[in-house]
Amino acid sequence: MARASIDIGSNSLLLLVVDDDGAPVYDQVSVVGLGKGIGHRGMFAADRMEAALAVLTEYGNTAESMGVPADRIQAVATSAARRAMNATSFFERVKAETRITVEIISGIQEAQLTWSGALIGLPIPSGAVAVVDLGGGSTEIVIGNPQTDADTQQRSLELGSVRLTEKYFGSDVDRYHPSELAKLRSAIVAEVETINWSIMPRALVAVAGTATTLCAMELGLTEWDAKRVHGSRLGRAALRRWIDRLLDSTKEERQTLAAISPERADYLLAGACVLEAVCSSAHRDSIWISDGGVRHGLLRTS
Repeated sequence: MARASIDIGSNSLLLLVVDDDGAPVYDQVSVVGLGKGIGHRGMFAADRMEAALAVLTEYGNTAESMGVPADRIQAVATSAARRAMNATSFFERVKAETRITVEIISGIQEAQLTWSGALIGLPIPSGAVAVVDLGGGSTEIVIGNPQTDADTQQRSLELGSVRLTEKYFGSDVDRYHPSELAKLRSAIVAEVETINWSIMPRALVAVAGTATTLCAMELGLTEWDAKRVHGSRLGRAALRRWIDRLLDSTKEERQTLAAISPERADYLLAGACVLEAVCSSAHRDSIWISDGGVRHGLLRTS
């Protein structure tokens, strides 16, 4: 029987439908910025909720056309929903209008689902691996050994590409200011330094839209190609180059650079800084890029 999952993040909404054998038959991402402007203890904005509701309605219809009733879709919401005071009432409306039940999950639950879904099909070396889920509102890190399936260590960091961008650069910026970048990087380093690397990973794996967009930019893609992105590696030197290039760019130039996902363009600088800091902290020269994540983990563990 076909199954479907939805991952409602701070920036993106993702739908995955798999067939009877668990093979993906539909995988869609829509950038709506549900967490945009939420701040530390804010609310989902009315226009972002309407945009998200429209996408969820479409997702429900798509899943039903593929044999998955809307009320059987496994849907979860992550960082922005954990912070938004009106999240519960919004998801009650979603259920009433779409029949999709949304569960707000913890950072640890999010990390575990990401771990389960991120490593599928990656030719990573044996030994400990750290999966880095860089979202719009937070970053979840899971460290473990996929070969032994031993206990994993989870950590949720208050570092998200949208959240950091709005805090240090504002909600609508044309050019970044170097002094604000310095403050942002200092804050990122301070948070990343709290990671307990008692198990030093032999490989890092990054998931979610910021990481895949930066990888696509490094590959020179102007159209999305999951087969080229999934399993690619993004080096620290490349991340530093993109930090410098994005710092010197205008909003229009950033959107051109991020051709596969221009909606993410303003948040890529903060995201690149987070990934570079994690690589530095873990003493890794590069990070694997995965197109998997929470939506895959939901269906893999169900």
